[in-house]
Amino acid sequence: MTTQTTDVLVIGAGPAGTVAASIVNKAGYKVRIVEKMKFPRFVIGESLLPRCMEALEEAGFLDAVKEKKFQEKGGAKFVKNGKTCDYQFADQFTKGWEWTWQVPRADFDKTLADTVEKMGVPIDYETTVTGIRFQGSDSTTTVVDKNGEVSEIKARFIIDGSGYGRVIPRLFNMDKPSNLPPRKAMFTHTLDLHRELSDEPNRITIVVHKHAVWIWIIPFSTGVTSLGFVGDPSFFAGLSGTPEEQMRSLIASEPYLKDRFKDVEFLFEPRVLESWSSTTDRFFGEGFVLTGNVTEFLDPVFSSGVTLATVSSQIAGKLVVDKLKGRAVDWENEYMKIMMQGVDTFRSYVMAWYEGTLDTIFFANNQDLLIKSQICSVLAGYVWDLENPYVKNHKTGLHRLASMITYRDSQISNTP
Repeated sequence: MTTQTTDVLVIGAGPAGTVAASIVNKAGYKVRIVEKMKFPRFVIGESLLPRCMEALEEAGFLDAVKEKKFQEKGGAKFVKNGKTCDYQFADQFTKGWEWTWQVPRADFDKTLADTVEKMGVPIDYETTVTGIRFQGSDSTTTVVDKNGEVSEIKARFIIDGSGYGRVIPRLFNMDKPSNLPPRKAMFTHTLDLHRELSDEPNRITIVVHKHAVWIWIIPFSTGVTSLGFVGDPSFFAGLSGTPEEQMRSLIASEPYLKDRFKDVEFLFEPRVLESWSSTTDRFFGEGFVLTGNVTEFLDPVFSSGVTLATVSSQIAGKLVVDKLKGRAVDWENEYMKIMMQGVDTFRSYVMAWYEGTLDTIFFANNQDLLIKSQICSVLAGYVWDLENPYVKNHKTGLHRLASMITYRDSQISNTP
């Protein structure tokens, strides 16, 4: 059995793993990535948020991504029963990036992975972690490659950015159920020949199909558009036929979609993803830290996944460097509490979305522009700005605002 040695082992070559690896590598430490899959590989989470640009910039990835000419994204549009609510990131309350990208994740993730390899970080693709033994903060990780060859990697620290693989939580029984109900998505990529029937492609469109059921429309610069339906599993239970027949039936049932996507070509048979929400009690331990979806994945609405992945790795990578330099890192306060602030803010918005609370806010008449800019900041991923009352008071602020709007509109309707 061969044994390799590195300062930091990173599990996963997605955005979480590559951002962390780049930051540690730039500090002069030896880093190695192991990745279970072969890249490029398909994954959803195709609409980024402006806050993740800061992490991509610090990791040194922006130039490589810009060269790919992905679709620039300047906002998010919400549609319900013919009413539209547009959020433009240039109008946000928090100072920061005002645009980002919409990306086919297979291409985007491979771009980040190729770039970090050019920086000198080796990636072992098609390599599965089968066991980890900790000796204090030092570790020995057993891996198996695509040929069945077993080897070991000794490291001073592990960063787990394995996403849905959840390597360390599963190996050490750290997983626990999310407090979000199980949901299901059916999605495909379409050759969007009738895009002109809608509008400019520089933002994601989210359509309220019915209560707690919504649709994502994510145009790419290639002329392809990602299209998906999300809802309670019971919503999909009544569908019949092949996956393609089911998807075409769903498209025909939504007025906002049926003309634009009638008879479009599906670039792959519609796929299903369900019961994705999961979490864990702690995001760190002696010798390891969890980043990205390994900490908690909430829901595809509001596109929080890549932002939480990259920001958590941006923070964790710098803390790992501090630890390797000998500083006593307070992981609870310097990492977990900060990440939980972001996760919990997004969670409040996800729950308010499915409850219908955000419908009341998004589609209200005569919206207050300051409040709209503050909510826009959350939609841009700036969920750590405690100067924003709709971040600081995320648990109660949305419900109070919706109640005020409902009361105001009831008074107007009752005025002779």
